[in-house]
Amino acid sequence: MGWTATGASAAETLTIGVVLPLTGELAKFGKIEKTSFNIALDEINAAGGINGQKLALIIEDTMGKPEVARSAVEKLISKDKVLALCGGYSSSETFAAVAVAQQLKIPYLVNTGAADAITAQGWNYVFRLNQTVSDYPQALLAFLNKMGDVKTAAVIFENTLFGQSSSKEINEFLGKQGVKVMLKEGYEAGSVDFKPMLVTVKSAKPDLVYMISYLMDASLIMRQSKELNFNPKLFAGGGGGFTLPEFRVNAGDAAEYVYSATLWTPDSPYPGAKAFSEKYSAQAKSPATFHAAQAYAAVYVLADALKRAKSPTPADIRDALAQTDLMTAYGRVKFVVSGKLKQQNMLPTFLVQWQKGKLETVWPENTASAKYIYPTPEWSKR
Repeated sequence: MGWTATGASAAETLTIGVVLPLTGELAKFGKIEKTSFNIALDEINAAGGINGQKLALIIEDTMGKPEVARSAVEKLISKDKVLALCGGYSSSETFAAVAVAQQLKIPYLVNTGAADAITAQGWNYVFRLNQTVSDYPQALLAFLNKMGDVKTAAVIFENTLFGQSSSKEINEFLGKQGVKVMLKEGYEAGSVDFKPMLVTVKSAKPDLVYMISYLMDASLIMRQSKELNFNPKLFAGGGGGFTLPEFRVNAGDAAEYVYSATLWTPDSPYPGAKAFSEKYSAQAKSPATFHAAQAYAAVYVLADALKRAKSPTPADIRDALAQTDLMTAYGRVKFVVSGKLKQQNMLPTFLVQWQKGKLETVWPENTASAKYIYPTPEWSKR
């Protein structure tokens, strides 16, 4: 049923802590999510807040670094006395943040960090609404199964927790699809010359190149693939940098026809998805990405738990989160046990493709905004 604010307590605010990379290499993503957190916050407070009290967010910069994320969470808990936490972008910073929250028994709702390990520790104060890296390729694999002619693949990945975890999962998934992974090539994030790696990959002549990269690396890999006239049947990104408008800007025409796994699109079949997308785009002057929708939904999930909690205390909020069953603009949120994963939300994924400078949803077909273009046209014939 939840609690009711009375007397002096009714004038107080309920505070949630948020950690995001607002400076550094991942700042673009942090700023996307900060905008969405604040959109949701304003909507919730305009609608009456939480049981008569206003909701507040305190946002701390992690710089994308695990050690800074740990310090930020410690500060939010010990000094700011937040009731719950969310945010974190990269898997590395998120894993560091949730470990502190678990130790200090403050509920943490993960909304973007995707490495499976985050919800595979048996932690009871850690929840995740977004899909794990092992689920990222689901729509792509269904698409490949429909095409039926992709027999070989190469996997390119950045040497981070997210990249290594993703490469392991996609390797296993492709094997189950009967696709032979001919080679896996890791690289250091922020590299400027991918040509030696791409020459090696090109020589293997894979049908599919699957890339696990953030924005700048993703853009360079595609530009340099064009320069090398490397033309597999399809290039596919594992989310991250391949779905941002800046990818099209930075990669130029080399972005055309590139596929990417994605976790949400404005065409997603969820109530409020299109309305949120339009509101975000109007405010940010940029299309809404899945990162934006994740952050937006996270505030609503925490607000819902706060309303239902027996009292506004971390332990009761944790218990309320565990009972969540809420439809959001990002999809239904219900935390379950799935294999080694605990308190994990389970949702489908989507496949998008850059066509004429626009990111189109192409799979599943019942949610598609455009017909897929396959195989990728040769560079000389574009």
